[in-house]
Amino acid sequence: MKALQVIELFAGLGANGQPIVEKMHVRELENGHMQLVKSPAFIKGLASGDVIRCDVPNQEFEIVQRSGNLNVRIFSRDDIAPLADSITPEIEKLGGDLDIETPRMLVYSIHVSCGFSVVEDLLNQHIGKNGRSAWMYGNVYDPIDGQTPLNWWQEILKPE
Repeated sequence: MKALQVIELFAGLGANGQPIVEKMHVRELENGHMQLVKSPAFIKGLASGDVIRCDVPNQEFEIVQRSGNLNVRIFSRDDIAPLADSITPEIEKLGGDLDIETPRMLVYSIHVSCGFSVVEDLLNQHIGKNGRSAWMYGNVYDPIDGQTPLNWWQEILKPE
């Protein structure tokens, strides 16, 4: 396995129609594919540990293998530190990680085997009660319509 690298991937178009790119820390694997070190804040469909094949000059990617991690994004209109202080220990108890923290956003990775209901109950206990914060999955729904479940977890959660 090679050293960590930073690459830029296409995250979408901004309100002004200009492309938005996000810098991602990745490990280059022996086969040339890249493995994400953290879940992205803005790129839809990816989570920490996913392996991608990318066309770096065009900033486009294709998912080669899913890690099984959910990408959970929390946004707040207020300082997010109090939410981070209350949620992060709970996510960590489930084996999850805080990947990104900014003054108004948190991004977590947590394995899907924890269960959607467990993750959602935890988040709903802490978020959205005052209308000043909200959470969403970054890799559960189709990036185009935002509603159709991707169902990548079906294979991971299938009993053996």
